[in-house]
Amino acid sequence: MSGEAASLVDHLTELRKRIIWVLVVLVVSMIGGFFAAKPIILYLVSVEPAKSLQMPLNTFSPWDGIRIFMQFAFAVGLIVTLPFAMYQFWLFVKPGLTELEHKSTLRYIPGSVLLFLIGLSFGYFIVFPMAFYFTSAVTVSLGLTETYGISQYFTFMFNIILPMSILFELPILVMFLTKLRILNPVRLRKMRKIAYLILIIIATFVTPPDFISDILVSIPLIILYEISVLLSGVIYRKQLEQKRLWEEEYGEGPAAATK
Repeated sequence: MSGEAASLVDHLTELRKRIIWVLVVLVVSMIGGFFAAKPIILYLVSVEPAKSLQMPLNTFSPWDGIRIFMQFAFAVGLIVTLPFAMYQFWLFVKPGLTELEHKSTLRYIPGSVLLFLIGLSFGYFIVFPMAFYFTSAVTVSLGLTETYGISQYFTFMFNIILPMSILFELPILVMFLTKLRILNPVRLRKMRKIAYLILIIIATFVTPPDFISDILVSIPLIILYEISVLLSGVIYRKQLEQKRLWEEEYGEGPAAATK
């Protein structure tokens, strides 16, 4: 029991070290993000959909400017820190992986960054304008005067694009968990109805309250889930084949090296 307790303490100590390193890189990246925030903000307010307002974005609080700088600094820091955080997570689970898994799981890091950026682009160029134009049309139809605060505008934007960026990580996450034998395609297929429902609910929350917008966002998310199932199946079949070859050579029994 004391040995198990010591092992748990060692794991927690290692986890704390990894988290501290990630936080350090995040803080440093956010500092850099403060310098990058101003040109990014000026560019975004000069292009669509902000440009369609044909009026300046307002501030309704002395803290609005600082709040916007903080939001963009955090966004820049998150993008920069993501690959480092993934690498630290890989280092944390590395002792429990085989030599073959060391290399294969390390390859997921570039893919996760790429999918995050694709999700960010999808959220900003497709979902965000669609949601903004819809809400703006409702405002005009009610005869209201559009007077938007810059803080509300960018908070609205981040509330859409950040969840989309995270959701696009689904295929990489499923592949990684399949590699660790936590998930498999059989389990994912059994969860399909529940997963569809959850994804549709998420799509409903991040889009305007109309059926077309919900469908336009739900379809890519469902496709991502199905791609995740297919990728999980590829990895799972390789695992079964490796297990079969192990048993043919060494007889039945656990084959840790073939995970």
